[in-house]
Amino acid sequence: MFSWVKQEHGSHNKEGEMYQTVTEGLQTLYSKKLLPLEETYLFHDFHSPALEPADFQSKPMVLLVGQYSTGKTTFIRYLLEQDFPGMRIGPEPTTDGFIAVMYGENEGVVPGNALVVDSKKPFRKLNAFGNAFLNRFICSQMPNQVLQSISIIDTPGILSGEKQRISRGYDFAEVLRWFGERVDRIILLFDAHKLDISDEFSEAIRALKGQDDKIRVVLNKADQVDTQQLMRVYGALMWSLGKVINTPEVVRVYLGSFWAKPLQNTENRRLFEAESQDLFRDIQSLPRNAALRKLNDLIKRARLAKVHAYIISYLKKEMPTLFGREKKKEELIMRLPEIYTILQREHHISAGDFPNVNKMQDMLQHYDFHKFPSLKMKLIESVDKMLATKIAVLMAMIREEESKQPAPFVSGGAFEGSQDGPFGQGYGEGISAGADAEDWIVSRDKHRYDEIFYTLMPVNGKITGVNAKKEMMNSRLPNTVLGKIWKLADCDQDGMLDDDEFALAQHLIKIKLEGYELPSELPDHLVPPSHQNNKPPDSP
Repeated sequence: MFSWVKQEHGSHNKEGEMYQTVTEGLQTLYSKKLLPLEETYLFHDFHSPALEPADFQSKPMVLLVGQYSTGKTTFIRYLLEQDFPGMRIGPEPTTDGFIAVMYGENEGVVPGNALVVDSKKPFRKLNAFGNAFLNRFICSQMPNQVLQSISIIDTPGILSGEKQRISRGYDFAEVLRWFGERVDRIILLFDAHKLDISDEFSEAIRALKGQDDKIRVVLNKADQVDTQQLMRVYGALMWSLGKVINTPEVVRVYLGSFWAKPLQNTENRRLFEAESQDLFRDIQSLPRNAALRKLNDLIKRARLAKVHAYIISYLKKEMPTLFGREKKKEELIMRLPEIYTILQREHHISAGDFPNVNKMQDMLQHYDFHKFPSLKMKLIESVDKMLATKIAVLMAMIREEESKQPAPFVSGGAFEGSQDGPFGQGYGEGISAGADAEDWIVSRDKHRYDEIFYTLMPVNGKITGVNAKKEMMNSRLPNTVLGKIWKLADCDQDGMLDDDEFALAQHLIKIKLEGYELPSELPDHLVPPSHQNNKPPDSP
């Protein structure tokens, strides 16, 4: 997606590094600067497996998470506009495993055990979750245009009630956390009739903590309730999410019915169309921002790896050389919150960079602190240098390359032609209304506007700005909006309005009051017939 030869005044940099792509640059920085720190301080045992070339080179991924029967699989089919291998849809839990829907020239299914040995796929590290998981993990491959730009991960329907007590045989939350760290977008799906967040769903959402910037929420099947019920459902959903996600920022929620069947309630059709277009734009932007996302994730990983190194080396330093090791180990684990505070002050680290203290305490029980490595400042300094200089250069090169070539975009499937033709968002509505009509659309209501016009004491067929202002302010629109409407309606720019210009101003006010945006320039189809040949005076 990007091509870049890193040079300094036409030569290699001081270390002789030369990258052909930004992706290669990220991969090289990770393997040379960050990976040695991770391996030395057992980062992969405590937090996340090592990254591989496929993690840097893979297409952007979208992770779908939700309770059963919220429409996750149907949502994928809606985007692709065709069935995919291994697809099963039903009202009860039907997707009992993870399905990676990816591009492939030949349609088919690759089982999990074969998938995790494929170095070209970013799933090799999932091998650690064992056969119980791999038997429920497949890759569905097909030649679909949407999948040329993104991959989609379908997850098992999250259970509720007694069903959630049944063990899956693998750590579901940890698998979600693994995917959450590597995907570009996480979509939580909710059903308008099923807003309860079960214990397993709460655990799943908590597993995605730290990836808040990737999370979007879809309230699906919203056409199955009327407007009043939808308002209550939306409020209840936001309340439930606030309790689980526990962040001051409001999560972006998209309302709609994401399948290709007729709407049951059409009163919110315009809202659903606008929401689906917003969601499409968000997904379509993923390839354009893929390198930036990987850069951001690498920075987050580097900060955590540094903090982890400080924690491990501090525990090593505090251990006695001969006697009382077990007692000291228990004491240090109990004092871990206090140790975090000490390290924050000593190394000027933000509290948000530290791992979850309770999880860290549980994991430390299984390690011999005496075998932990001491602090090696060279490794820390190498990562600091990477963050301070090399990452900044990569960031600049990403922007430079993006400016030289058109941004990649998701296309095909439901994305194809969604903005074109008479069924595109806003076509024939608002400012576009009347674009394909033979008559001037304003003339349809002009008799009403004329009645108002002649009460405003026109002189020589025109009203002054003062008189027009009094009437226009009855709309209660802000002065900034009314000023823009005046500028659009005063076609000859003489500071007064004739009856056609006044009717146009009233039409624009009506458009704005209906919730549509105003254009920066008046479209040709709205220019009054009496002013079609008028040209505004040239500005000085």
